[in-house]
Amino acid sequence: DGTELTAKPKRSFYAARDLYKYRHQYPNFKDLRYQNDLCNLRFYKNKIPFKPDGVYIEEVLNKWKGDYEKLEHNHTYIQWLFPLREQGLNFYAKELTTYEIEEFKKTKEAIRRFLLAYKMMLEFFGIKLTDKTGNVARAANWQERFQHLNESQHNYLRITRILKSLGELGYESFKSPLVKFILREALVEDTIPNIKQSALEYFVYTIRDRRERRKLLRFAQQHYTPSEHFIWGPPRKQKLEGSKTNKKPASPISIHHSYISKHKKPKEPKNTSASGSSAGKTTEERKVELTKNGEENDQDEQEMNCDAVRQNNGEKNSDTDTGQLSKSEEINDTSDRKEDVSHSEKDDENLNNECGSHPGTTEKDLCDTENSSNNTSVDLQDNFDKDMLSGGTTTKNKDELKS
Repeated sequence: DGTELTAKPKRSFYAARDLYKYRHQYPNFKDLRYQNDLCNLRFYKNKIPFKPDGVYIEEVLNKWKGDYEKLEHNHTYIQWLFPLREQGLNFYAKELTTYEIEEFKKTKEAIRRFLLAYKMMLEFFGIKLTDKTGNVARAANWQERFQHLNESQHNYLRITRILKSLGELGYESFKSPLVKFILREALVEDTIPNIKQSALEYFVYTIRDRRERRKLLRFAQQHYTPSEHFIWGPPRKQKLEGSKTNKKPASPISIHHSYISKHKKPKEPKNTSASGSSAGKTTEERKVELTKNGEENDQDEQEMNCDAVRQNNGEKNSDTDTGQLSKSEEINDTSDRKEDVSHSEKDDENLNNECGSHPGTTEKDLCDTENSSNNTSVDLQDNFDKDMLSGGTTTKNKDELKS
């Protein structure tokens, strides 16, 4: 019941825009300050105190360490300890410049104090730095500090600022161990559950390396409850991957049919003029074919077969001479059909392509012609044998065509 009542979190446009600028080195950023000011660097060199309190860095590191009440209620020191290239709530604190960042990284004294300030704030949160690579673990007083951290949510803003400053001053590698530790405590150990929203919305996205961010998001997704409320990361890619796994592979038969349908020409409408012209063209082509002394190859027989199909569809009301031609074509169709039995599958495809090149011819018409030739195969074969023995069929057809 508690899971159902939990409201689904929403992404923050402000957070996304702010962290995008940070990760991309602040586009359109201009150094408005004189390069010789360097107040952040001078503060870490213990030459000037931070304003408005007037406290030097050495005093903060030595006397404020372990004073959790002062670290909790003072809100002006954090901008000086962890400077950024953006304005904070303390208007006395100055923004970093690119030149100041370069000089800061070269100054060992400043870097040493910066790491001490980082350790001091980790202990304030109940965390300790374990090595020089940035790995962290629970401090001795972690239970008390985690309880305080879970209730004082303004410290989440401080953690975001600390992570950003680590990246600016040369310690980008320290960010991922800290963020993963916080995610584990919030999602797996459930010691600081209130921090998980800020960790996923802000802490993770301070990391500039995309691969590291994705590792952390995958870790968080595995342990986030309820899982359907996890809204971070690339949701579109997750949906595409899910659809790919559910998609069934197409069968070879369906692929073959789709390939044929793509190459099949559309059926053209039949009209009187088109049928008349096709009939005239058919007669002329047949006259040329019949005058070749009976030397017909496989390609000529396929064209004769297609012509017979078109003749049966377009010339139903022809005269006696055309009927005799149709009869002779059906005889040739029978002989063609017998030869087609021994043809390979490749020859059948060539025949279909040949028929598709003539207007008005379809696969359905070809099948009708073959069915009609099957019904009269015996009678036609007898007539064909007699005509072949007498040798008069071809001569008679030629004479009739000439007349």
